[in-house]
Amino acid sequence: MGGPLDGIRILDLTSVLVGPYATQILGDLGADVIKVEPPAGDNVRGIGPMRHPGMGAIFLHANRSKRSLVLDLKQPAARQALLDLVPTADVFIHNMRPRAMARLGLAPEDVTALNPKLVYAAITGFGQDGPYADKPAYDDLIQGAVALPSLIAEATGSDPRYVPATLADRTAGLHAVYAVTAALLQRARTGRGEVVEIPMFEALTEFVLGDHMGGETFVPPLGPTGYPRLLAAHRRPYRTLDGYICTVIYNDKQWRHFLGLIGRAELLTCDPRFADIGARTRHINELYGMVADAMATRTTADWLAALAAAEIPAMPLHTPGSLIEDPHHAATGFLPLTEHPSEGTMRAIGIATRWAGARPKVRRHAPRLGEHSAEVLAEVGYDDARLAALCACGAVVVAADTPTDITEPMESA
Repeated sequence: MGGPLDGIRILDLTSVLVGPYATQILGDLGADVIKVEPPAGDNVRGIGPMRHPGMGAIFLHANRSKRSLVLDLKQPAARQALLDLVPTADVFIHNMRPRAMARLGLAPEDVTALNPKLVYAAITGFGQDGPYADKPAYDDLIQGAVALPSLIAEATGSDPRYVPATLADRTAGLHAVYAVTAALLQRARTGRGEVVEIPMFEALTEFVLGDHMGGETFVPPLGPTGYPRLLAAHRRPYRTLDGYICTVIYNDKQWRHFLGLIGRAELLTCDPRFADIGARTRHINELYGMVADAMATRTTADWLAALAAAEIPAMPLHTPGSLIEDPHHAATGFLPLTEHPSEGTMRAIGIATRWAGARPKVRRHAPRLGEHSAEVLAEVGYDDARLAALCACGAVVVAADTPTDITEPMESA
C-alpha cells in the first residue's frame, strides 16, 4: 500500500515540532515530503540523546517519511532552487512568521503565482487579523496563553505549571494535518489551490474552552468558567496499597457497580449527590474523595480485577518507561525495533491509523541533514555542474557519506 496521499508532493519549510509533527503524519500517509532546512539544520536535530550530531531522539521521532534538502534561502540562488520546485508541488507549508516569509519573497502571492493549484499552508502563532499577529509562539507560550497552567494550579492547589508534553505543538500540528488534507480534497473538486492559516492560539483556545467555557457560554453568564469534573482535586490517579490506578466512574451503571463493590449500594438512591450526572458533577470532588479512600484499601491488581468484573473502565498508571513495555503495544507491534542506516538499531513509534486493517508502511527513515539535496534538485533539472556551483557558495548543502561508526548514545551539550 502506497498510502492514501501517494503522489502528493509537499514542500516542508517547518521546523522544531508543530510543523514537523504534521508533515511526518502526511508523509506516513504516503506524501513525498521534502524537508527544506537551513545549513545549520532544524534546531531539534541538536536535542539529545544521539549517536551522531544532528540526529537527536526527538528529531528522529518527528521527521521520518521525509527527504532533506538544505538551502540557504537568504541567498538568491537557493531561493530560486526552491521556487523551481514549486510547480512540482501540491502543498507548501511553513511555520515561520508571515513577515519573515514575506522578506524572503515567499509570501502566499509569491509562491502561488508559480502554481495556482498549490495548497499554501501557514502554521502561525496567532491569527493574522489580530494584534498578536507578529508575536513569536512556542509550546510553553501558547499553553500559558490558553490558561492550561492556571487550570493545573486550580485543580492541584499548586503553582501554575505547563503540561509536561508538547501539547500545544502537537494539537496545532493535528489541525494542520486535517486542514491540508481538506484543502487537497477541495482542490480535487474545484481545481483551485488554497491559502490556509492554522493559528496555534486559536486552535488551543478551542481545545481548552470547549471544556471550560462553562457558565460564560451564556449571555448573561449562568455561572463561572470551568468544568468541575476536570478541576476536582481528587481527579488524579488513585493510590492503592502498592501503587496507583486510573479509573473513570461516569454513568449511572458504573456508579451503581462501584458503590456495590465498596458496600454502599444504597447511596445511589438515598444520597442526592448521586441522583444524576448533573448532581454528581456538582459534587464530584466529594465523590472522587470517596473513591480515593476506597482505592487505598486494596492492591492495584485486586482493583483491576474487581473493576473489570464490574465493567468499570480502569488502567494501571504507567511511566514513560513502562509505557514502552506495555503488553498491548508488544502485541500490536506499535513500538518496533528498526534499523536506521546511520543511527543503527532504534525503537520507532508506529503509525496510529490503520487502512484496510493495516498500518501504512514507513518508507523513509528520518534523514541526515542534506541527505537528499542532490536527488531532489536533480528531479527539476539541476545537473552536477550547477549543483556543485551552488554547493561551492553555500547555497545548497549535500550530506556527507553515511557514517558507519555507530557508537553508544550520548547526551547533547
